[in-house]
Amino acid sequence: MSFERDAAALTGLAQLQRMARGEGPAPSMLETLGFRLAEVGEGVAVFEGEPGPHILNPMGTVHGGWAMTLLDSALGCAVHSTLKAGEIYASLGTEVKFLRPILPTTGPMRCTGTIVSRGRRTATSEGRLVDASGRLYASGTSTCFIQPMEA
Repeated sequence: MSFERDAAALTGLAQLQRMARGEGPAPSMLETLGFRLAEVGEGVAVFEGEPGPHILNPMGTVHGGWAMTLLDSALGCAVHSTLKAGEIYASLGTEVKFLRPILPTTGPMRCTGTIVSRGRRTATSEGRLVDASGRLYASGTSTCFIQPMEA
């Protein structure tokens, strides 16, 4: 199934559950950046990834864009999981705070996005990026605009 057919026929949660099981279309950037959708439920999405030498900045730490993309994915998919069939969303704004550097040796990381508020046209989510010990590396919030798909 294509994304358009999935979005028209399935709820957002059903779409993400298919993707997590490897049955539906998955964004190619997940493979490029080395993370995956690990868990999804109503109003929550969890991504996991492991930083490495392929995503370093000139200072030798993991590029902030990797952490931001993990957070953006979890935040957006938390909203996505609340969509009715035929609804889509777009990010209105996302804010990320970095709390400690991620090193290529930090190990597996887990990013959880959770719905804070879901209205008819907007939704807000919050997320946390932690290491295997639960130490917080970055946090973020996002507000998304929800609308019907155009025919």
